[in-house]
Amino acid sequence: MSDTMWNYVKKYIFFAIAAALFMAAEVLMDLLLPGLMQSIVDDAVLGIGRKGVSDTSLVCRLGLIMAVIAAAGGICGSMNNVFVQIASQNIGNAMRKDCFRRCMGFSFQQMDRLGIGSLITRLTYDITQVQTFIAQFVRGGVRTAMMLGGSVWFMFMLNRQFGLIVLAVMPLLLSCIVFCIARVMPLFPKMQAQLDRLNEIIQEDASGLRMIKACSRETYEELRFGNASKALAGTMMKTLLLFACMNPVMNLLMSMAIVAIIYAGSLQVGSGAATPGAVMAGITYTARLLNALLMLMMLFQNITRGYASWKRVRKILMTEPEMLDGPFDGETELRGQVEFRDVSFSFHGAEHPVLQHVSLTIHPGETVAVMGATGSGKTTMLSLIPRFYDVSKGCVLVDGVDVRQYRLSALRRKTAFALQKSELFSTSLKDNIAWACPDAPDKDIARAAEIARLSDFINLSDEGWNMPVAERGMSLSGGQRQRVSIARTLLKKAEILLLDDATSALDLKTEAELEKALGSATPKMTRIIVAQRVASVRGADRIIVLDHGGIAGCGTHETLLQSCPAYKEICSSQLGGSDGSD
Repeated sequence: MSDTMWNYVKKYIFFAIAAALFMAAEVLMDLLLPGLMQSIVDDAVLGIGRKGVSDTSLVCRLGLIMAVIAAAGGICGSMNNVFVQIASQNIGNAMRKDCFRRCMGFSFQQMDRLGIGSLITRLTYDITQVQTFIAQFVRGGVRTAMMLGGSVWFMFMLNRQFGLIVLAVMPLLLSCIVFCIARVMPLFPKMQAQLDRLNEIIQEDASGLRMIKACSRETYEELRFGNASKALAGTMMKTLLLFACMNPVMNLLMSMAIVAIIYAGSLQVGSGAATPGAVMAGITYTARLLNALLMLMMLFQNITRGYASWKRVRKILMTEPEMLDGPFDGETELRGQVEFRDVSFSFHGAEHPVLQHVSLTIHPGETVAVMGATGSGKTTMLSLIPRFYDVSKGCVLVDGVDVRQYRLSALRRKTAFALQKSELFSTSLKDNIAWACPDAPDKDIARAAEIARLSDFINLSDEGWNMPVAERGMSLSGGQRQRVSIARTLLKKAEILLLDDATSALDLKTEAELEKALGSATPKMTRIIVAQRVASVRGADRIIVLDHGGIAGCGTHETLLQSCPAYKEICSSQLGGSDGSD
């Protein structure tokens, strides 16, 4: 993975060099024009050297030459823009794809530490700033350096006194630029952190919009967003004000230099040491110099901002995924066995472990339910099987092999995961079901939908399989989203089916039909089901009861009623004292 900017730039160095050469040609054309203007004024208009007789034909010839040079400069400037954009856009594209690819390899804990809002900012705003930095470095750097050096050199060639006047002002101008950049530099990281916060609020509010409306918290969220936006605007305003105050100061200094040149020129013209055309050319070169200095200030600003953004982008590129592939990618004799050996797990920075000394073997084809109070570790236990997280102690084995020894793609081919909060995408219903298996035949997709009890819903829709699904599945009900998610997992035909409270939005009748269809369609599949309702787990081969991160009970429904107080309490709370046999 590339970790330095040069690794990206060198792929498009030809375009960058071409852009720099065209920019050099454009600046050279600009620097030639004042000299031609001097010749028009002195030789053609005032007739110096011709006893004061003007030469109209010379005016036309020199004017035509100026027009050709200006046109050539314009063409060079356009070609510079073309090559700069080719280089910077391709570099940004490669950088953005590498960052996204690296993010796809991050573990859930790494994503949590970086923050979704910050990742969005880095992949959009920061990479755009890096593109601007590269474009300005190629375009502005060459133009500023050549215009500054060329203007001073041509001024000395034109009139030594004019050149000395400009050099006397230069230290003051450069001091202004250094002062401004020094004050602005600390503001850019602060601005980017505030933009991260703004994106986090947008992401949270967009995801939780229904809850915000249900709780009538629109005003609070508007205030929260407004405060974050105000902080960002305040930091940006400080930056802009510094540059806004600096421009008049630099204009004043350059105006003083122009006045000095006019005064010195008038004295020299009176004594015959200089011509009016030379004074006009000196003023023009001074204006060129002022533009170059203003561009230098903007160049430093873009470089400072771009480098601050590059450091944030580079952090993503340099962050190694915590969850690396193991060497094993082969077949196993066992199909669908899961074993927990003295497993303990803690989230990064958490004071207390989520799971403690969990030991359990789930046999191929067995249906095991997991129950327990909120926070007891049910979802975490399931998440360790496809290795969404790595255990803190102990090990998890799938088909007799430690999950850390598997290649991640091989391990996840063995498992299919359906979540309580179904993750759907803004595409068609058919594409959502076939998300994990995009090449699956239509008959398999239809079969998975039938098992998940989606067929009636699809047949009643005018669009059928092509029904569009809104972002995050908001055009479907909770139960429909869950059934689409279950159909997706069934289409995968994995050896281990993990259902994390994936039927919580279904009514008991639909859930019972679904369980019956699952049992008939996948008799050899190992099923591990997290559920809150006793009615959802009574038919399981075994029920695991978690309490405070440990196994409080393991057995059938009837066995646990006799031997597990925690399970008995769950049944009593849901069934009103009944044993649930009916």
